[in-house]
Amino acid sequence: MLSSFAPNIYFLLFSYGIVVGLGCGLLYTATVTITCQYFDSRRGLALGLISTGSSVGLFIYAALQKLLIEFYGLDGCLLIVGAVALNILACGSLMRPLQASVSPLPEKAAVENVPEKYSIYNEQEKCPEENISILEKSCRGEEKWKSTFATGDAPQEDAPCKNPAAAAHARDTETYRQKVAEQTYFCTQLAKRKWQLYRTYCRETAALFKNKVFSSLFIAILLFDIGGFPPSLLMEDVARSSNVKEEDFIMPLISIIGIMTAVGKLLLGILADFKWINTLYLYVVTLITMGLALCAIPLAKSYATLAILSAILGFLTGNWSIFPYVTTKTVGIEKLAHAYGILMFFAGLGNSLGPPIIGWFYDWTQTYDIAFYFSGICVLLGGLILLLAALPPWGPCNKQLPKAAPTTFLYKVTSNV
Repeated sequence: MLSSFAPNIYFLLFSYGIVVGLGCGLLYTATVTITCQYFDSRRGLALGLISTGSSVGLFIYAALQKLLIEFYGLDGCLLIVGAVALNILACGSLMRPLQASVSPLPEKAAVENVPEKYSIYNEQEKCPEENISILEKSCRGEEKWKSTFATGDAPQEDAPCKNPAAAAHARDTETYRQKVAEQTYFCTQLAKRKWQLYRTYCRETAALFKNKVFSSLFIAILLFDIGGFPPSLLMEDVARSSNVKEEDFIMPLISIIGIMTAVGKLLLGILADFKWINTLYLYVVTLITMGLALCAIPLAKSYATLAILSAILGFLTGNWSIFPYVTTKTVGIEKLAHAYGILMFFAGLGNSLGPPIIGWFYDWTQTYDIAFYFSGICVLLGGLILLLAALPPWGPCNKQLPKAAPTTFLYKVTSNV
């Protein structure tokens, strides 16, 4: 909606490029992660449905965008699209994280009833005294100077007690020092806690990349998005360069890709739920077949051939619905959000690098043949690397992941006898 008031292209780069792109990335990752957490036995079908919904929405929006611009202009189109996007708030408000245990946890007594993540407060009652002793050393010289100035002689310990105003001032000073010590201790412990979280995050990231399947998966998704994304943008240009007449176009090739992508997401998601299908091998098959189809595009010289290849590419692009499923089986549901965020970073990097590379190949050769050969080799290479990492047979795909044990509390019972 903010983009509808953009005064220049630079404002659009910020509002529509950075802000909308960041929001879509956060939205997609959160939706996929929550869906995988909520569904277990029908996880593939759930992922297929939400992926199909995005494809259908994109197909409708592509047709509706032209009408909105004709009737309301670009500013009105952006304003309406932004208003429609606000409905995501209502959908997102229904999503809630699952609890670790459905049964209520026993209550802890007194101070122990504090959640574990707030454990930095546990020693707050005894450690500030150590900080106070440090503050007393720094304030001792000031107190001696004040006592000497008031009596004209050596400092006297009992002098402040004889003066009510001095006693009140001493109490205020003591309260102030107590608060400073408590805040100092709190900030120190909070900084230590944050540093420990960062170190834990780095260790978990390093542990993820030690998994050979995960390492191959991020290479495969990078190569897939470098080579697999541009063809959907260039199929119409390929048809024109192959001298295919426009009257032969029964349906736009980009529409065929869009429809078959929605079908592929749903059907591949359903296939992933079958116990006898290894999800990783299914994903590898889609990558290798898609790489071969991309290499066959320069050989197509008719609309029928291009339409068949577009349908195949669209259907195989639907493997996005099983990609979160593969990630879950690789790293486990507990590390899904962390791992999927890393993989989506490399996917976005591939989406950014693919079109410029393909455009450079066309500018260099003035033909799309080399560009599509390059795309096919990238996708094919990613599939082969992932296949090699999956041999011998992929263990985590064939066994159920252990569920985390519910949090329990231990109590020590003492006797006065």
